[in-house]
Formats: sequence, C-alpha cells, structure tokens
Amino acid sequence: MAFALAGCAHVISKEILMEVDKGISYEKLSNNPGEYKGKTVLLGGIIVKTENKKDGTLLEIYETALDSYGEPINTDLSKGRFLAMDKGFLDSEIYRAGRKVTIGGVMNGVEVMKLGEIDYSYPYLVIKDIHLWEEDPSFKYDPYYQNLWDPLWGVPWHSWRYYPYWPYTRYYYNNTYRYYSNQENPKRQDNDKGRVMQKALEKTQNNNSQENSVKIQNNKGSVIEKIQEKKQND
Repeated sequence: MAFALAGCAHVISKEILMEVDKGISYEKLSNNPGEYKGKTVLLGGIIVKTENKKDGTLLEIYETALDSYGEPINTDLSKGRFLAMDKGFLDSEIYRAGRKVTIGGVMNGVEVMKLGEIDYSYPYLVIKDIHLWEEDPSFKYDPYYQNLWDPLWGVPWHSWRYYPYWPYTRYYYNNTYRYYSNQENPKRQDNDKGRVMQKALEKTQNNNSQENSVKIQNNKGSVIEKIQEKKQND
C-alpha cells in the first residue's frame, strides 16, 4: 500500500505522521508481524465490528488502500483484516460496521481469533490517532444506471470531490439530477403542469376581473352623463 504524506492536508496529526514508518505496508505487517512490533504505522479501511471492553474499544477492520488525504478507497478490494485498540471509549453506534476509518497506531503483535471456521491472524495495533470519515451523501450512480454520454461516467465517485472534477460535477450533477428526476417522475411533471395552468388561470381571471370593473365604471359614467343631460334638457 502506497500513500503520500506531504503536499495535502492529511487527517492524521502531523506529530503522528512524523512517527509513521512509510515503508511498512499491511502486507509486511501480515507476513512478519513480529519484525515490526513497536513501529508506528498508518492503516485504514472499513469497520467490520466494534467491541467495547473494560480496557478500551476494539475495532475489527478490513484494510483498503488510502488516498493522499488518508481516506480509504477501492473499498471492494482488501488484503486482509486487522485489529485496532483504542484505550478510550468509542461509541459502537458511531464507530459502527460499514464506517470508514484511518488509523495511526503502534504495531503490538498479532492476535489469533476465529473468523468463521478458521483461525485468523490479525495484526494488532494500539491506536494513537484515529479519524472517522463522514458518511458521504454525495450523488452516486445507481448500479443499473449507465450513461455513456456522461462526461464523468467511469470516473470513481470518490474522486469527484477533488480537483479537477468537483467544480464541474457540482454544477453538472445538480442540474442533471434535477432534470432526470423530473423526467422519471410523471407525477411530479403533472403537478408542475397543474401549477403552471393554475397560475395562468388565476392570471386570466384577474385580468378579466380588472376588465369587467373598468367596463362597469365606464357604464356607470355613461348612465350618469345621460341622466345629467336629461335634467339639463328638462
């Protein structure tokens, strides 16, 4: 696993990043856990399970690659699992299964636990710094949707927030999503048409009312004039 620690705002503190041995990957930890005991490493991935214990909170995580900000990416690809112990309390409803985390921690050996019916050797970290990533509400493609005319089709969605995609995707997808939402929702279209017709009818009625009031005033004026003329003649 390769990652960049400079040139961008990393989520792990600078102090911990200074301690991280950039040459230690998950594969090395998994293959030779004893060799790297006591080393500070940077790992991240997706929480599988959270267990609150008397001496802290134990996270079981499946590892993924990290981008230059430290965010887990390519979350459907993993080289294995690891354990991370935080000496404090991490609420299991917040640090729940499926959330992305990035961890700077000290390698503390290996722990063998049951994974299904097999004995699995987990690299074991003691957490020095942890970042829980926000759940991303940004627009994602439906798995059954394909638009080969879309200029960003095929660009990984996690890249959309970064340069050079974000300035364009923000405008493009706000407008595109609004358009297709209307196209795919006939009821919404009918409601929109109904509102337009209602406004047009109200406007017509208002105009007719104004015209009628003018006619009535003109008629009143004509009647008064005729009455006055008749009085003068008499």
